[in-house]
Amino acid sequence: MKCLVAVLVCVVLAEGIVKIPLQKHKSMREALREKGIELPYQDPALKYQTDVFAGSANMYINNYADTTYYGAISIGTPPQSFQVLFDTGSANLWVDSAYCNTQACNAHTKFNPKQSSTFSRKGQSFYLPYGAGSLYGVFGYDTVNVGGIVIYNQEIGLSTNEPNQAFLAAKFDGILGLSYPSISAGGETPVMDNMINQNLLNANIFAFYLSRDGQQGSVLTFGGVDNSMYQGQISWTPVTSETYWQIGVDGFEINGQETGWCSQGCQSIVDTGTSTLTAPSQLLGNIMQSIGAQQNQYGLYMVDCSQINNLPTLSFVISGVSFPLPPSAYINQYCSVGIAPTYLPSRDGRPLWIFGDVFLREYYSIYDRTNNRLGFAAAV
Repeated sequence: MKCLVAVLVCVVLAEGIVKIPLQKHKSMREALREKGIELPYQDPALKYQTDVFAGSANMYINNYADTTYYGAISIGTPPQSFQVLFDTGSANLWVDSAYCNTQACNAHTKFNPKQSSTFSRKGQSFYLPYGAGSLYGVFGYDTVNVGGIVIYNQEIGLSTNEPNQAFLAAKFDGILGLSYPSISAGGETPVMDNMINQNLLNANIFAFYLSRDGQQGSVLTFGGVDNSMYQGQISWTPVTSETYWQIGVDGFEINGQETGWCSQGCQSIVDTGTSTLTAPSQLLGNIMQSIGAQQNQYGLYMVDCSQINNLPTLSFVISGVSFPLPPSAYINQYCSVGIAPTYLPSRDGRPLWIFGDVFLREYYSIYDRTNNRLGFAAAV
């Protein structure tokens, strides 16, 4: 796994570039309903319902091997289309551009400012060092269309040089960051903030449903929630730092037994751009021991495939509510453990986790900028 440390983005870069067109799929709830099965739920967020709102959008985004969730946006006039990683762990929007001729840039669709009548150059350059490489670019302004929501004068980073192979095999042409503007490189205004500033949304929220087992049907909603993507109630917890989508964790349980590892409080960053569940490095050995995982010659933690159903359930307690992860959530089809260490410093002495896609496939996640809180509900 290549980790882009500067903006806390972790993605698995697989070989080959495959462009998968966005397709509309029936929701799981609709498919079950056709078979006579109705999933009950109580909905505490009807005021956010997206079906009747013009200031909202449902985007069906791609799932590549349960490691990368990305979809199409367009930039410019006439529109040029790009696949971008939708990332709650960073704040900037950038895409490959015609200014860049490195191998990594040439492997992707590139934005050509000369072909857009609405583009204007800002004149400010940037450099982003990543753990797996680096990116040089310049900022400009143009019209951006995200799921039918049109944002005018959006600041965009355009790559000018990608000097190594870090992005060569990425499934996407850029990254659309959805975290808070305080961590935006170059002071660029994030897409979500421009949606808010331009009054484009009925509610200043967005939400993710991440599909499982490499299946398509993932949904990103702006301006509301998709009530067909979750069941039961939404549990809310406050953001503890308006930088990343960071929240407090009160406890960590193994098979219902409290470990005490978060007795003084833990913190977690909720990050769609990280494929794994990331644990504080000092706790990883204890977690693997409780799972019975062994490290192989490639450094991966593996379990006995015949014993997966006997592995423990891992649970996080957040604002008094328990969020369990069964073995099917954290063990992949190759019997390796989807939990990795983080060596990031703890926040105020509190251990830091990253709730990546392993967690977010189990729980529909709602990001509320008005109230600076995160909501979780059981994903269908």
